[in-house]
Amino acid sequence: MKKILIKAIIWYQNNISVWLASKNIRCKYYPTCSEYTKQAIEKYGAFKGVFLGIARILRCNPFSKGGYDPLK
Repeated sequence: MKKILIKAIIWYQNNISVWLASKNIRCKYYPTCSEYTKQAIEKYGAFKGVFLGIARILRCNPFSKGGYDPLK
């Protein structure tokens, strides 16, 4: 399951994320939400990694400052 999720994230980064960047739509966090989720899956496994990724995406809203937010 872990490998499938990571491959899906890499596909997203290589295809959809590049297209969004060409439209000047970028993640306000560093590392990006997809990279953060990928790192979380690699470190904590599929279930907790996806949970942390979703929590990160939910923090991304018009009222958040963004910036450097590494995986802990």
